[in-house]
Amino acid sequence: MPETQTVEWKASWRDEYLKWVCGFANAQGGVLEIGKDDRGVVVGVADSKRLLEDVPSKIQNAMAIVADVDLREEGGLAYLVVTVEPYPYPISYHGRYYYRSGATNRELTGSALDEFILRKQGRTWDGVPVPYVVAGDLDMVAFRDFRRKAVSSKRLTEADVALSDEDLLESLRLIDGDYLRRAAVLLFGEQPEKWVVGAYVKIGYFETGADLIYQDEVHGPLSTMADKVIEILYSKYFKGLISYQGIQRIETYPVPLEACREAVLNAIVHRDYSDGVPIQIKVFPNEVIIYNTGRLPDNWTVADLLAQHGSKPHNPNIANAFFRSGQIETWGRGIEKIETACQAEGRPAPVFAATGTEIKVSFSTPITEVDLGENFGENFGNRQLNASQRTIIQLMQTDPHITARLMADSIGISRRQVESNIADLKARGLIDRDGSARKGTWLIR
Repeated sequence: MPETQTVEWKASWRDEYLKWVCGFANAQGGVLEIGKDDRGVVVGVADSKRLLEDVPSKIQNAMAIVADVDLREEGGLAYLVVTVEPYPYPISYHGRYYYRSGATNRELTGSALDEFILRKQGRTWDGVPVPYVVAGDLDMVAFRDFRRKAVSSKRLTEADVALSDEDLLESLRLIDGDYLRRAAVLLFGEQPEKWVVGAYVKIGYFETGADLIYQDEVHGPLSTMADKVIEILYSKYFKGLISYQGIQRIETYPVPLEACREAVLNAIVHRDYSDGVPIQIKVFPNEVIIYNTGRLPDNWTVADLLAQHGSKPHNPNIANAFFRSGQIETWGRGIEKIETACQAEGRPAPVFAATGTEIKVSFSTPITEVDLGENFGENFGNRQLNASQRTIIQLMQTDPHITARLMADSIGISRRQVESNIADLKARGLIDRDGSARKGTWLIR
């Protein structure tokens, strides 16, 4: 059995192992066994009776906490078992705070330490009061948009939102005494970055990893940010493939709209806003990546994130407002909704990755084959066409006057690639051109 969240083995005692005791006390508690190797095999410990007296005193003197220390024996070898209970308040060792996460013990510093201390006090980062801000300083348009969405989604009634802005904030638990909470200025502040650095979204289009072609930044209240991001992505960054079912025009985008929207909302709601780094969305010709600073819940892996789980929002006050406005659910179904939306359009599920401080969602955006009509299989089904060629033929059938440039824009590839595919289709006798390049028409053989 390997070491776990609550079990640590050490072959001998060193005073530096008091850091592990501190880590257990700040997390879920645990057991430190002295006299076992890293496989959990008893190797015995010298001076066990002296340690039985010294270790409890060292723990109490260093951290003012009490731990049970027991002397045990196996195969004629003695070892110590130090049992540490979790403490409801922060425990420090020589002025430093340690935390047991998984099978490792880490020192908490910076924003991680701030958040740890707040949570031990029953608070969260987004619930901290902000001085010198009142409801009148916030964005009236954001309040109006919130009310409209909340009533439309039936999460709140007309009576629920027929309040002053300040009373609405109170009903959403966004006021702490005489102060607004951080969540309030993020959700409804016209310029949240006055109080929280980096509270915006960056979007960039890249031909390669380092070749930025153009970019945008989305600023303003968090409550309206997802709508703005989606509008920019689908009007400027994503190109829709056009197809027809009868006379109905259908546009298919690289990332299903519902999947993209849910991923953007997840990034906004669960982001760690304490680090000052904006959400970043990188759009490549064959991939879309959403980068979000943040951490998974304690002891979670990506596998836990992808499995059935309850809702554990990093910013519960922000999440509650997004729920009330109907933009998210609170059942931990965000990942499932993303995968379902991709599956409905025949797309691969996105890939999720998590490091210590960042969560990444990657959507693969291959060129999609579209419906070319009932006769396509009969006429072209055995011709081994690639996806671009199938779409080119469909576009020519829809508009015999279409230009190579317009086809490139519609498909999302370069004009040179379109012309290369057209040349191949001509050489195979599948298409021809009647008339000049500017005024002629395409003929499908």
